[in-house]
Amino acid sequence: MYNIQNIKVTKAEPSRISSVDFKHLPFGKYFSDHMLVADYADGKWQEPEIIPYGPICFDPSLAAIHYGQSIFEGIKAFRMEDGRAAIFRPQENHLRFNKSAFRMEMPSVPEEIFIGGMKKLLEVDQQWIPKDYDHAMYIRPFLFATDHALGVAPSSTYKFMIICSPVGPYYAAPMKISVEEKFVRAVPGGVGYAKTAGNYAAALHPTVVAKQKGYDQVLWTDAFEHKYVQECGTMNVFFILGDKAITPDLSSGTILEGITRDSVIKVLTDMGKEVEERAISVDELVEAYKVGILTEAFGAGTAATISKIEQLGYKDFVMTFDPANMPMADKIKNILIEIKEGLVEDTRKWMLYID
Repeated sequence: MYNIQNIKVTKAEPSRISSVDFKHLPFGKYFSDHMLVADYADGKWQEPEIIPYGPICFDPSLAAIHYGQSIFEGIKAFRMEDGRAAIFRPQENHLRFNKSAFRMEMPSVPEEIFIGGMKKLLEVDQQWIPKDYDHAMYIRPFLFATDHALGVAPSSTYKFMIICSPVGPYYAAPMKISVEEKFVRAVPGGVGYAKTAGNYAAALHPTVVAKQKGYDQVLWTDAFEHKYVQECGTMNVFFILGDKAITPDLSSGTILEGITRDSVIKVLTDMGKEVEERAISVDELVEAYKVGILTEAFGAGTAATISKIEQLGYKDFVMTFDPANMPMADKIKNILIEIKEGLVEDTRKWMLYID
């Protein structure tokens, strides 16, 4: 067991907080004063510590660089209405993190380090948590291989870290999405369900191609037929067909099991709405759009929260939606923000208070 409350803390002097304009927070550009670090060696985790945020040194033969053993999570902490600070569903991120670690043949991170260390880090940097509506402290836990050797094999040493970034909304405007028909994100049996760095590296070129066509992101399709939708580059996806919501199911192992995705499903269920998790073909969406029953499309993710889709392009056909007339997306987003900011009762106990 690790006594997180007695963790060694080396304070940053002076704080950099005065240099940050909290009214203008681009996503992931500013970082709080401190970071948590913990090393894995000799088959066990060493004592974590909190140190000033800054560069880290590594050998050119670092295993993570050459062989891709690297995973991460995205979590948010919020300033509540009563002034306290709380983290949104970090226990679920911890479970998913260790699922990713298992798939990438990496050691699991104990709850005392992942959750306890996160809470302690936020206690130290609590003044960095924004207070404005729909703003948050974005928390990035990550784990990477640190062996200094060339050779394809699991590393024997690892470094776990947590850094924090005060952020505003990830997407300031509704999105234009291109249905991807050439490039592939994941295949059954692969690492699509793991939050590993390589998944995002593979998405960079297709996203650039989509942006050259006037889109913001891609909507991935299955690897075999490019027929069934999976997820967007930075978020899971939902569609409103009549009175029900549909979203791709997770059975193929090619889609990230989003915490925000799960939260949306639970909020819709609480609202008495029908939710279907199933295979969704692009042709079904096109036909539903043509007959007028596909009325909303939106993404769901930790960074994006709820992001409306105003255009969905497939081949030469473009489906357009009115962002001002998406009542379901608006209601879900407002409910989630109200829970995260302590404006309504947290009946599901999703918020973990820091103090």
